Amino acid sequence: MQKSGNTVTIHNATDADLRQLLYKNDYVIVKFTDKECKVCQELAPSFEEMSKEAEYKDVLFLRMDATENPVSRKEVKLNGTPFIATYKKAVLLDCGLVSKRDEISTMLDNLLQ
Repeated sequence: MQKSGNTVTIHNATDADLRQLLYKNDYVIVKFTDKECKVCQELAPSFEEMSKEAEYKDVLFLRMDATENPVSRKEVKLNGTPFIATYKKAVLLDCGLVSKRDEISTMLDNLLQ
C-alpha cells in the first residue's frame, strides 16, 4: 500500500488476506462496515481523510465488510458497525464501536504510541 501525493487507496480486506496484511505492516487499522449502516457512510470521508494525514503515514488503513468476513468479525467480537480494530505488529491492540471521527483519531494515536 503506497501513499503518494493526495492519492491513497484504502485496501478492502477479507478474512483470506487480513493475516498476511497484518504481518506485513506494523500498524494497521481496520474499519468494519455494513452496507446498511448510516454511521459507516457518514464516517467514510473522515476515515479517508485520516488515511492521507502525514501523522498516520505508517498506518495501513483497511476496510472490511462485517457481513462477509465472519472469521475476523468473531476475532474482534464485533457487536455492531462501524467497528474499528487496531493492530500493532499483528496483535490486536484495541477495538470497539465508534460514531465520531475523534474516536478513530484516539485509537490511531494510541496505536502509534
